[in-house]
Amino acid sequence: MLSTGSRSRWPIAGVAVVLTAALSACSGGSDAPGSAGGGSGDAAPAVPAPKIAISPATGSAKVRPDKTVIVTAADGELEEVTVQAGGKKVEGEFDPTHTKWTSKEPLKPSAKYTVSAKATGKGGPATATSSFTTLKPKVGLEVVDVTPGIKGETVGIGMPIMVRFNAPVQDKAAVEQALEVDAEKPVKGAWRWVDDKYVIYRTAKYWPAHQKVKFTAHLTGVKAGPNTYGLEDHSTTIKIGAAWISSVSTRTHMMVVRRDGKVVQTMKISAGKGDTREYTTTSGIHLTMERGNPVTMISPGKKEGDPGYYKEVVNHAVRISNSGEYVHSAPWSVGSQGRANVSHGCVNASPSQAKWFYDNFHRGDIVKIVGTSRILEWDNGWGFWQMPFSKWKQGSALES
Repeated sequence: MLSTGSRSRWPIAGVAVVLTAALSACSGGSDAPGSAGGGSGDAAPAVPAPKIAISPATGSAKVRPDKTVIVTAADGELEEVTVQAGGKKVEGEFDPTHTKWTSKEPLKPSAKYTVSAKATGKGGPATATSSFTTLKPKVGLEVVDVTPGIKGETVGIGMPIMVRFNAPVQDKAAVEQALEVDAEKPVKGAWRWVDDKYVIYRTAKYWPAHQKVKFTAHLTGVKAGPNTYGLEDHSTTIKIGAAWISSVSTRTHMMVVRRDGKVVQTMKISAGKGDTREYTTTSGIHLTMERGNPVTMISPGKKEGDPGYYKEVVNHAVRISNSGEYVHSAPWSVGSQGRANVSHGCVNASPSQAKWFYDNFHRGDIVKIVGTSRILEWDNGWGFWQMPFSKWKQGSALES
């Protein structure tokens, strides 16, 4: 019996030993050398640092100025992106996830750009740099003249903004899109292309008086045509003065001058005698363009000795068209002023009142003339107000 019992207990004990060994193999081992799941041998794979990609690629040359700079980050978010040339930074914006940055403006031609970017992620921070150069265009577009553009000048409420370029513009919409007019007292306006190099901005109604208007041509990098890019921006600040409006009637032979709606001068005048079209004063809305003291006036298309030839030196002359019309001093016609039209087309005034007009008016002031059958053409001098605004804006590359 005893021997039998001994035989029955030994196998049970052996099973216990086996189970204990099995449990030890499953639950222990973190301290056991060489264990598959313990200690340094069980470390998770390292999280990668963010990867930054920059386009254009570093070392790129002859990059088009209208190329968009794009910076992206994988496995992280962009914290900072700087794109610059010559100390001037390029504006750009991040996408909602901050994994992409895109430039918002054209690049400067013939420039070396550097790009630096910073990103952060679970794998730590990362940085990247790049550099590239933009192409030199065959034709560099520039503004060569803006009228008005005389420093310190005050202009009238009818003044247009006239812009001339050094080269023909084929993509007028792209260039016009880059032209900004920022007024303290905004009013609707539109550009009209007169030719490939000349564009004019006119408001729908006269400028509100007493304000500043800033014109900026954001031309840098703008593609104006094949192999033609804007070289640099151009800006001009324009000072609009009082609302000077002169109303001339060739029938009553009078001119009434108002400043900000108040009558400040009443002048007897004599207009064109009207026996020929050439000697007929044009009716319509004129702008004062320039002035001179004295100005020599010669009959157009005639030589000395020809019938109707004249050569007169006049004082205090203010030009109002390109067809030879001025408001000027005419002491020889004082007897007819207020009574009859005897001039070759100009508006004659007495010496004292012509000097007053000369001294007080600015370029872009309004001179409205009524009473004749000859109508001022819209492109005669600055007769732009003769064209209805609905037709004017049809000359824009952006207006439908």
